[in-house]
Amino acid sequence: MVLVAPSMLSADFSRLGEELRRITDAGADWAHLDVMDGMFVPNITIGPSVIKAIRKCSDIPFDVHLMIQDPIRYVRQFAEAGADWITVHAEAEGDVSGAIGMIKDLGRKAGISIKPATPASAVEQYLDRLDLILVMTVEPGFGGQSFKEEGLQKISELRRMVDASGRNVLISVDGGINRDTGRRCAEAGADVLAAGSYLFGREDMAEEIALWKSSFPPARY
Repeated sequence: MVLVAPSMLSADFSRLGEELRRITDAGADWAHLDVMDGMFVPNITIGPSVIKAIRKCSDIPFDVHLMIQDPIRYVRQFAEAGADWITVHAEAEGDVSGAIGMIKDLGRKAGISIKPATPASAVEQYLDRLDLILVMTVEPGFGGQSFKEEGLQKISELRRMVDASGRNVLISVDGGINRDTGRRCAEAGADVLAAGSYLFGREDMAEEIALWKSSFPPARY
């Protein structure tokens, strides 16, 4: 089955703990948590203290996406706060390779993310240490954007790259994911779907997640 990771960026921030329990009860596989620093992207969201506070509300894996500059400065804090997967951006300033190494040294799963304009080849130098590649199909920084079609070709290219490597690296996709675009991403080779406003806008999130898991192409992990 494809893995479904509701993006908490679209949750009601006034009751994050309840929203986390909601996605857990709905059958989500992971919680996708976007961290923005106001520098790498223009928006500011949450930090380690918030992740630590909501960690006790669910045992679902936390997929923490660091949209921040020089992420190595904060990897340890997010790991200690309860992150299970930590993803840094290939485009970030600072020691990206060192950040990946630190994530692995701390016993967490390491991911790298690429913006829409960044080629798939940008992740190749890190592939031997990765557990996850996150493809952004919108410009990072804000929720509710429309899906960029060119992301499908990048997912397919990364699928071929990962399969050729023989490594067990998951391909995740984030941005404008709904029932239609999610299915197409899964068909292109995505294993994980991070979906925000579409899932949180469903009256019955559990029904929608069950539909995705039962009818979308299976993950390759």
